[in-house]
Amino acid sequence: MASYDVVIIGGGPNGMLAGAYLSKAGLKTLVLERRLECGGGLATEEITIPGFMHNTHAIYHMMTEYAPVYKDLELEEKYGIRHILPEMVFAMPVKGGNSLCLYTDVEKSCESIARYSAKDAETYREIYHKYQNYTDLTDLFLAPASYVPPYPAIESVMYLEAHPTGKEIMALSEKSPKGMIEDLFENEHVRTMFLYLACHWGLEYDVEGLGYLIALYINRATHYTLCAGGSHMLFQALQKAMIENGGMIWGSQPVKRIIIDKDTARAVETEDGTIIEADKAILSTVDPYQTFFKFVGKENLDEFLIERLGDFQWDRWSLFTVHLALETPPAFADPDIGKSCIHIIGYDRYEDLINHWDAICESELPEKFGFNTCFPSIHDPSQAPPGKCSGLISMMAPYRLPEGAEKWYNYRFKEEMVDKCLSTLEEYCPGIKEKVLWASAGTPIDIENKFLDMREGSIKQGAYLPLQMGYLRPNEELSLNRTPIKNLYLGGASNHPGGFILHANGYVAAGAILEDLGIPKWWPEPEIVTRARKEGLL
Repeated sequence: MASYDVVIIGGGPNGMLAGAYLSKAGLKTLVLERRLECGGGLATEEITIPGFMHNTHAIYHMMTEYAPVYKDLELEEKYGIRHILPEMVFAMPVKGGNSLCLYTDVEKSCESIARYSAKDAETYREIYHKYQNYTDLTDLFLAPASYVPPYPAIESVMYLEAHPTGKEIMALSEKSPKGMIEDLFENEHVRTMFLYLACHWGLEYDVEGLGYLIALYINRATHYTLCAGGSHMLFQALQKAMIENGGMIWGSQPVKRIIIDKDTARAVETEDGTIIEADKAILSTVDPYQTFFKFVGKENLDEFLIERLGDFQWDRWSLFTVHLALETPPAFADPDIGKSCIHIIGYDRYEDLINHWDAICESELPEKFGFNTCFPSIHDPSQAPPGKCSGLISMMAPYRLPEGAEKWYNYRFKEEMVDKCLSTLEEYCPGIKEKVLWASAGTPIDIENKFLDMREGSIKQGAYLPLQMGYLRPNEELSLNRTPIKNLYLGGASNHPGGFILHANGYVAAGAILEDLGIPKWWPEPEIVTRARKEGLL
């Protein structure tokens, strides 16, 4: 029988990050991954034509300058990780007019916005600095709060109310994305871009209570980076860091159950009957449904926890994607936006975006829809053969359709959706269809089948709702990574701060495990966290 100090369930980015930190702390650590290939959403695959690299899940990295892992594990210096930040980050072509663009240079962004509204340009300049500065929202609270355990609501309010920035965050939190964007901007095209940026990762446009995330997403809009060589390179660096510090990784190991003895998690059994003892801790980075209802079993849970887990909600929307192998790079009708990292396509009116989301909430696809596109090899030639181009269309879509989620299995339906997406893109990028050598579609049900912890295609391991964030993610019983079962911890995207490649969930979970074991952290507290503590915000 194999025996380890810590057994981690799930070899995605959070499991690998936690494994690297715990291994370097001297713990004998094992990561178990259901799939043959680890990495979870950090996937880069040749799914069209050999030589074309496609980031089949995570592609954009928005918190690279804040995530402690880059410095702690020397990801850039030791493992060669490099992120690419194009000068033009977002471009939204508008029929019959100039494209609306956001740049890393705020003044260039304001110049583009001013073509539509001088007032909106001034507003953007003001909030750009307000949401970024060291004395303001992102640097002082929103970013550092991602890398520490969440506080209970009453305690968090106490900290925030005692600081001017905290008061502003609380005021923002009361707003809905739609209400906040309409208060800020007057031009419908400017409103369309910023509402898309605020919500396309899963905020409900009319739900109040998460306004602080709107500020964060607007701030991050000019920080979307691409990982050179593809997102999987980031996983490989985490894997190397773990193995070099004595950690182990077993692929193709679906978990059958967590063995509980006297209210303590003792071991993990895989589907083939192998039992791996965990002397000190078991960390699950998969969703709470799998962790507790499948692996732990309801017989080992009290009724209150079962009820609270049943309240956890998944997203009402997911993604339909089209990965493209192109003969040559696209030629947009507006040639000035060809070098943009991301293009927002298809929303000619503000109502088009609202109607798209309303349709998704009704489990339908709208007649007129939009999406975002990215052509990674324009910025990183290693992701396509010389002269060729890799591309991505990413569209918000419902998991369930009127005919049921199984409709996504229908080959003809998927091909029709691919053709509709390309036809929409053709309106802004003439001739794009003729450049397509191969197209590969991905659907919400494909996401669920590939990543079992993304139930119903929920790319964030659970919806972002006011009662499902911070200390309430996934609920108040489990938000601090500990569970009612001794030695069992949670560290996936269902916990604070949520989904995406934030390099936060596994980081916070590793800290909780070491704290309970009485082992000092080998890594220093991040400077942004220290600063926030000195300001009294954490």
